Amino acid sequence: MNQMKMEHVPGKARGKITLYALSTCGWCAKTKELLRELGVDHFYVFVDLLPPEELEEAIREVEKFNPAGSFPTLVINEGTRVIIGFREQEIREALG
Repeated sequence: MNQMKMEHVPGKARGKITLYALSTCGWCAKTKELLRELGVDHFYVFVDLLPPEELEEAIREVEKFNPAGSFPTLVINEGTRVIIGFREQEIREALG
């Protein structure tokens, strides 16, 4: 199974941070912008832009952390903390 292609944004190490987002989602864009503003090292993927075989894998991965399968889903340190939706205060506390 090939690894889905994620974009890497270098920054301060705050653990492994992965943002699952949709390219058309305003809250996803705000979350991505906040991560950039906080300057933390993270990965993100626009699930809706993946090829079909990676799309299914990505959705399964999101549902592991967020059974509702909604976006944005922010996974910190392999799921020790999961933040669903644009929760600015919570994200700042977790990563600030």
